[in-house]
Amino acid sequence: MASALSKPRMRLSRIVEMNLGFLGIQFSFGLQQANMGPIYRYLGADEATMPLLWLAGPVTGLLVQPIVGALSDRTVSKWGRRTPYFLIGAILCSLGLLLMPYSPTLWFAASLLWMLDAANNITMEPYRAYVSDRLDESQRPVGFLTQSAFTGLAQTLSYLAPSLLVWWGFDGDLIDANGIPQVTRIAFVAGAVISISTILWSVLRVRELPLPPEDVARMQAQPLSPATALRDFVAAIRAMPTAMRQLALSMLFQWFAMFAYWQFIAFALARSLFDTADPASSGFRQAVLLTGQAGAFYNAIACLAAFAMVPLSRRIGAQYLHAIAVTLSGLAMLAIPQVRDTGHLFLLMIGIGIGWASMMGNPYVLLANAIPPERTGVYMGIFNMFIVIPMLLETLIVPLIYQPLLGSDPRNLLLMTGVMMVMAGAATLLVRTPARVA
Repeated sequence: MASALSKPRMRLSRIVEMNLGFLGIQFSFGLQQANMGPIYRYLGADEATMPLLWLAGPVTGLLVQPIVGALSDRTVSKWGRRTPYFLIGAILCSLGLLLMPYSPTLWFAASLLWMLDAANNITMEPYRAYVSDRLDESQRPVGFLTQSAFTGLAQTLSYLAPSLLVWWGFDGDLIDANGIPQVTRIAFVAGAVISISTILWSVLRVRELPLPPEDVARMQAQPLSPATALRDFVAAIRAMPTAMRQLALSMLFQWFAMFAYWQFIAFALARSLFDTADPASSGFRQAVLLTGQAGAFYNAIACLAAFAMVPLSRRIGAQYLHAIAVTLSGLAMLAIPQVRDTGHLFLLMIGIGIGWASMMGNPYVLLANAIPPERTGVYMGIFNMFIVIPMLLETLIVPLIYQPLLGSDPRNLLLMTGVMMVMAGAATLLVRTPARVA
């Protein structure tokens, strides 16, 4: 029986198979990032209150991921301790994707987003803990940066899906009675299939390692329950490693900025390149398609950059690599409001892609080397709070400053996000992590 102290080394092909389910998870996230803002506008939402309609992501992440992470640390089942959460989340996620583009009203779409984000959050941190469980320390950079590569690939496909359908002959201006384009509906149905199928492939092809008998006995001595999960969560907060605490400031800046970028990039490009803010106009729909194409391009860059970061991470360290990457992303965001043609826009997406690749990989390399292995699930869940709390702050702050400080112009908001990404790079340099866990 394999123990936590004798993890077998895995071939790269097996690491890729193990992470294939992450492609499905991130395809779902990509569809949300590229399409929820326009869907809300089609259904009558206004720009200033847009962040409030995205509350589902940060709130469900704040409530669900830490508890699910702690529960998965204690779960003993014939399927493993992480796998049950993958499967439950994947089923719920697929249902949410199937229903979302048929939303008849704004409240219906917002309610479905709560379900969809809860499902993704049930899956996310157990999946990251599964990778940490399965790989020894020397292979974790490859494991987490492979996840980052699949994030780039999945979101390339999800952002590009509506444009691909238009290029294949579908009418991009064909809409339903609620103003939602037909190509959006088809993309969400495809996402539902991809989400469930890729996760099933991973869990069936690369199963979890069996737990050592002493670990099973320890876990069964304190039966699984919300109370034990909450107790583990509180204890983990009190004992949080210093390096993990130091990452909080960088995570605050970068995730506040990225969340705002996703919400407003389509509206900024509609003004800069198509001179419109009317969601019923053809120019607005063209801006949405262009946003998807630009998003696909930066995610393709992220996919390639993630693999390039594996040797760079070993050479200069994940900390310095991350600081450089998010700074490049911030400089690109600062330049986007000044673009007047698609060529320059796609050039700037290279910087966004490099930063995004690093955000989805390097912080987890820093984290995995700083936390005790037996508490990986709960600490992965707590670390997700470093993502969702900035998102929650963004949803509450931006509506207050959008008109008085930003002039109700999404291009000004992108300038703010660029400054915050540069600040995230500087904050990353303050982190001091141990070389390995004792």
